[in-house]
Parts: sequence; C-alpha cells; structure tokens
Amino acid sequence: MAAYSSSALRSISSVKASAARSHTCGVVPNKASLLSFKLAQNPCLLTKSTSLGSFSGTNRSFSCKSQAASTEDSRPTKVQELSVYEINERDRGSPAYLRLSQKAVNSLGDLVPFSNKLYTGDLQKRVGITAGLCVLIQNKPEKKGDRYEAIYSFYFGDYGHIAVQGSYLTYEDTYLAVTGGSGIFEGVYGQVKLQQLVFPFKLFYTFYLKGLKADLPEELLGKAVEPSPAVEPSPAAKACEPHAVIANYTN
Repeated sequence: MAAYSSSALRSISSVKASAARSHTCGVVPNKASLLSFKLAQNPCLLTKSTSLGSFSGTNRSFSCKSQAASTEDSRPTKVQELSVYEINERDRGSPAYLRLSQKAVNSLGDLVPFSNKLYTGDLQKRVGITAGLCVLIQNKPEKKGDRYEAIYSFYFGDYGHIAVQGSYLTYEDTYLAVTGGSGIFEGVYGQVKLQQLVFPFKLFYTFYLKGLKADLPEELLGKAVEPSPAVEPSPAAKACEPHAVIANYTN
C-alpha cells in the first residue's frame, strides 16, 4: 500500500513538472482546434451559425428587390398624347403576305412583314416609317377581317423610336401596349389606340405615353386632322421638302 502511494505521488509530481515545462516553453492550446472540437461536440452551434448566414443573405436579397421596386415607382406618370398617321403609298413593296399555312384563306401562322410611311397628326411633316411583323391568329369571315398579333416600331428620325405590341384587328379599333423606346422615348410605356381608316393603306394612331423625361417636341404636336378615309399628307410632306420633314427622318 505504501509502495503504491509513493508511486502515485511520483506520477502526480511528474505530470505537474511536465505541465510547468509546457507553460514555460509557451505551448498553449490551439484556439481553432478548440473551436472545431466544440462544434463537433455540439452540432447545434454549427446549425445556428449556418442559419444566421442564410438569414443575412435573405435580408440582402430583400433589400435589392425593394430598391428595384422603388426605381420603377419613381418613373414619371404624366400622360402625353401624340398622334400620327401611317400611310401606305404603295412604293415600299409593303405588305408582304407569307402564307406559311399553305391554305387558300388567311389562316393561323401566316406572316405579314410591313413598312409604311409615318406623318405627324396634322399631316404637315414626314417623320419616318413603321416597321414590323404581324402574325395571323384568327380569320373572322363573319366580320370580313382578321385578328393579328403585331410587333412593330415607329421611327422618328433623330428623336428615336417607339416599340409596340398587341392585338391588331382589321375590322375595328384596338389598343396596343407601348413596350419601350429609344432617344427621347427612352423608358416610355403606356398604350396606343389604332384606328383603321382604309385597310391596309391608312391608319391613325393616338399614343398615351408615360415615363418620358421631358415634354414632347412641339413639331410633333400639331393639331391632328380629323381621321377619315380621305385624309392625305400635305404635298410638301409627301415630297419630303426640307421644311416638311423632321431632322434625319427615317426612310
């Protein structure tokens, strides 16, 4: 028993001496190792850490969405009206009817690319052209017309262009969405009313534009001539005389 006690005391003394030497030499426990050990021993800590990281990411995403919504809401909402005439003068090879359906009557899938001349609402100035594509959706024999899905643009020379899309009915008035633009029309949205005067040669449009950064130029805003099948552009505008066109009008 005494021998055992002496041996135990020697072991304890040896451990203390070893610990003292380690402390004297500057050997300290590694913090990273301790942290890894704690996480391994307690999975809840790891779960909480991961959850906090995900929550932080969610907050950042929410913040971005809020900023985008704020930017969209800040767009100008003032409505500006613009009237133009689209006239097919039979000198542009338009429209071109592509019967992809290969049927004798107008049918779903037929395509109609087109480009016509564009004049101000008062018919005193040539401003540019229209250019786009109509896809036939449905023939309406009882109404002697067709329903198209139309995608096209209105070009205004140096001022830029307006893009529209929507339903085009050859037998009644319709509205299309204004989907964007360039130049002074950058950021534009709204709608445009299409009035069929003589299919497919004369159409009258009234734009209701929002999102414009400035007022429309006066030369585009002359008092519109009352729409009728008999309307014609002024001889000067039709001849594209210098005083009867806008700057670098699109041709």
